[in-house]
Amino acid sequence: MRTHHRRSAAAGPAALWNAAREVRLGDTRTLARLVRWRIPEVSDGQTFSELFSHYPFTLLEEGDTWSVSGLCGQIWTPARDYARISDAEQFRAWDQRGTVRVLFAHWIEPGDDGRATLVSEARVDPVDPTARLRLRALWTVVGPFERLVGAEPLTVAVQRAEAAGA
Repeated sequence: MRTHHRRSAAAGPAALWNAAREVRLGDTRTLARLVRWRIPEVSDGQTFSELFSHYPFTLLEEGDTWSVSGLCGQIWTPARDYARISDAEQFRAWDQRGTVRVLFAHWIEPGDDGRATLVSEARVDPVDPTARLRLRALWTVVGPFERLVGAEPLTVAVQRAEAAGA
């Protein structure tokens, strides 16, 4: 499974990335509710940048205008069964039966016209056939709504970057 969102802004790469790093969970509506339902410990004041760098996520790697985070476990259970992984090597090696690895990547693509595009992508890799079936069942319920909520933080970041440059 893969999700992909992009939003372009009348702002440069650094300005757009800085705005994206400052978007807080509470700046989104539906996505904030979904995240708090699955990870109750998070607060509305927490930035998405902080969210993706603390348990249950692990910051795997980052650069000046990009970051990659991971999460492993049974994402479909109400028990919030997420593994504690410490680095990219543990993430790549994760193979516990009945679980998935979820990779979250965010980056900036600079444009030739001074505009920049903020991109967000998530990929879910089931470890075995059982996990694949459970993921398919989850996606049947969640999938139709993902397009509506997945880009909420990107839209906020673009609006803020453009307002700061105006």
